[in-house]
Amino acid sequence: MKPAPFAYFAPRTLAEALTLVAEHGDAGKLLAGGQSLVPTMNFRLAQPAVLVDLNRVPELAFLEEDGRGGLRIGAMTRHRTLERSSQVARRAPLLHAAMPHIAHVQIRNRGTIGGSLAHADPAAELPAVMVALDARFKLVSERGERWVAAADFYQGLFTTALDPDEILTEVAVPAAAPRTGWAFQEIARRHGDYAIVGVAATVRLDAAGRADQVKLVYLSVGEGPTAAQQAAASLHGQAPTPARIAEAARLAAHADIEPLADIHATVGYRRHLIEVLGERVLTDAFARAGAGA
Repeated sequence: MKPAPFAYFAPRTLAEALTLVAEHGDAGKLLAGGQSLVPTMNFRLAQPAVLVDLNRVPELAFLEEDGRGGLRIGAMTRHRTLERSSQVARRAPLLHAAMPHIAHVQIRNRGTIGGSLAHADPAAELPAVMVALDARFKLVSERGERWVAAADFYQGLFTTALDPDEILTEVAVPAAAPRTGWAFQEIARRHGDYAIVGVAATVRLDAAGRADQVKLVYLSVGEGPTAAQQAAASLHGQAPTPARIAEAARLAAHADIEPLADIHATVGYRRHLIEVLGERVLTDAFARAGAGA
């Protein structure tokens, strides 16, 4: 199939792009990598009257350290750039570990971090990773700019805090504190397929070896990135023993999350994966945190 007719604009500056989105509002769509938008347009699931192509706006493509041990990532930075970056591997190893799980190389060559985050697919890896990392997103319009925490950005199925006249321009990933560990795992039928269940974890240990902070964030189990809050709370202030980790994973599967069935998995199977993967990532994350003590 072919997309419905639309007007096309290719701004060369962010200011020009902001003027266009302010003018066209809900009638327009931003084109970043196009790996999600173009297929939906071809099937006419999306029929924007206006397409604003950001690929000629060079100021949106950058990757740099922020001077405090964290990263600043422009919204038009390609997945493949992040996957291959030694800066990402050093400063945000959880993000680095998740990148190869995103679709296939051909898609990662074109897909952008901002496009993926703003699309808010509940089966996407990057939203869950950003929530686990306490990342913040810079949203810009002609009215000004604001920063929104990743955990507050996602509001429902394919729904975010972006206003119609705003563009997500930058992602800020903070530096990890000492004694912090991380892990990422997912299960898919084939590598590159959407995950049946995936999970990102970050943990921090205090000086006594107790869990000082725990984030356990799932993908493909709800309407967006889903934090297992009761599971995390059960570990706070506790020594992360295998028994406590197993109990936290059980809470994630049976108290925090109500997975849905679809053609890929039953509720029971997804619940099983939530528990198994939760236990694995927590075990790995605490081991990394302990090794960095």
